[in-house]
Amino acid sequence: MTIEMKPIGYVSADVEEIPRSWTVSDVEGALVMDEAYLEGLKDIQPRQRIYVIFHFHKSPEFTPEFMRIKPPMREGKLGVFSTHSPFRPNPIGLSILEVTGVEGNVIRVKGLDMLNKTPILDIKPEVC
Repeated sequence: MTIEMKPIGYVSADVEEIPRSWTVSDVEGALVMDEAYLEGLKDIQPRQRIYVIFHFHKSPEFTPEFMRIKPPMREGKLGVFSTHSPFRPNPIGLSILEVTGVEGNVIRVKGLDMLNKTPILDIKPEVC
C-alpha cells in the first residue's frame, strides 16, 4: 500500500532554534496555508488551540538505531513511540498550538516546535 499526502501549507518561523516539543515552547510564528483552503480556515479563532499535523521533512530515514532514543530532558532511553522524537518510522509530527490571530490564509500561532518551511499536512481543532 502506498499513501501519498500533499502539504496544505508551511510553517513560517523567524527563529534560530526551535524547542523540542510544543509542551515547552513559547515560540511565535505563522502557518501559511495554500489559498485553495481559505474557505476552510474561516472558523479558526484567536485563543483556540489547534492540532497541527506536519511532516518531519529534515529527519533522516528511520533505521533500527532510532527504535530507542534518549530524550533531551530524560535519563536513559525510551522507545520511539514514548517520545516526541522527530526520528520516526513515518516522519509525521503533531503539535498543539495556540492561535493568536488569523489574517486571510495565515494563522498566527504560539508554541511552535517546527522548523521554518515545515510542510503542514492537516489542521484539526482541539475540541469540536
